Amino acid sequence: MKTIIEPFRIKVVEPIRMTTREERRDALVAAHYNLFELKADDVLIDLLTDSGTGAMSQEQWAAVMRADESYAGSKSFFVFRDAVRHVFGYEHVIPTHQGRAAERILFELVGGEGTVIPNNTHFDTTRANAEHAGARAVDLVAAVGRDPAAEHPFKGNIDVERLAALIEEVGPARIPIGMITITNNAGGGQPVSMANARAVSELLHRHGIPLFFDACRFAENAFFIKQREPGYADRSILDICREMFALGDGCTMSAKKDGMANIGGFLATNDAELAARARNILILTEGFPTYGGLAGRDLEAIARGLEEVLHEDYLNYRIVSTAYLCDHLHEKGVPVLRPAGGHAVYLDAAGFLPHVPSHELPGQALACALYEDAGIRGCEIGTVMFGDNAQMELVRLAIPRRVYTQSHIDYVVESVLDVFARRDEIRGMRITWEPSALRHFTAHFEPLA
Repeated sequence: MKTIIEPFRIKVVEPIRMTTREERRDALVAAHYNLFELKADDVLIDLLTDSGTGAMSQEQWAAVMRADESYAGSKSFFVFRDAVRHVFGYEHVIPTHQGRAAERILFELVGGEGTVIPNNTHFDTTRANAEHAGARAVDLVAAVGRDPAAEHPFKGNIDVERLAALIEEVGPARIPIGMITITNNAGGGQPVSMANARAVSELLHRHGIPLFFDACRFAENAFFIKQREPGYADRSILDICREMFALGDGCTMSAKKDGMANIGGFLATNDAELAARARNILILTEGFPTYGGLAGRDLEAIARGLEEVLHEDYLNYRIVSTAYLCDHLHEKGVPVLRPAGGHAVYLDAAGFLPHVPSHELPGQALACALYEDAGIRGCEIGTVMFGDNAQMELVRLAIPRRVYTQSHIDYVVESVLDVFARRDEIRGMRITWEPSALRHFTAHFEPLA
């Protein structure tokens, strides 16, 4: 069949409160034009993030009811640990309340003043945690990954020549780890090829540098490899994942993405000494090593989610439905990052609003215009989020897993086209207040006169 349907049926529904344009305009003013500050009840279609916003399955909810809430030695931990080992292959599994907690622990252990951590592109909390630990976060995504309009199957790849040059420049002793983010969220949810990961692994290991994956959307990345990379069409998603992670020495993971759960994450590694030190920090800041800031029910939900995310019918629906939104907008001339990523569609705000320069925050202006038009909440990924490190001016429309239907997506298409038709009316914005770090979460804005 040509039509790809949702591989699930709906058992429970949550009502959406309809709002008027005037109500949404008032909500923007009250939120200081920061979409993170909106009340969720004032949002019709919430595409702010795919992190922890998905719908869990009947098997996950059943696992929640079977959970063991013992403080230490919970059997739910061992279910979780074994599920992680089954997919990722790393011996030591350290649960955390979400991915950024795993990042903080890792960088506290390996970072420090003068250290340098390369990645294809560090996402917001990854960069912030690295820099908080004193390290310099360096983005080395391939040049094609910085061109929104370029068509390439693996725009998340690291520029291996630039990585080699960085190692030569600063010396391997100053690079405690290298990282690869799969898929590359800040760069449009673009995948990394197995060949590129292998080349990065070989280069780092030749210099004695461990490789860690930011594995948030590992299954989507594996599906792209199966679709696009020669030699993988007949391989299972699990086999592809295992081959990828065997190239590394560990990973951080937010289970709120491809873990299919609403909370949770982990740090995994084969380094026993690093794991022992990580557990000491975990006890201090998160909790005992067999729960790590999570309830037993969360551990059970993640374990089941890690199995369900490998189902190819689910992944096919996930990738095709995201491409559906991207392709419809592209066909109408809307500037979007191409090709479609796995978890989100990225509007090219610089191309959408060419009259708004980067210092006038075109991504923030476009995101606010979409919300006012139709109650759609997206996320700026550009100068607001990354400051001088911004490589593109984007608005991410992240699609929560198993939440919205095609009619919801058609509504998004209609709204984006409506805003695009009157794009010349949209003005830039300025920041009126900002915090010292991760300003996009809480900063205040106002439209320019």
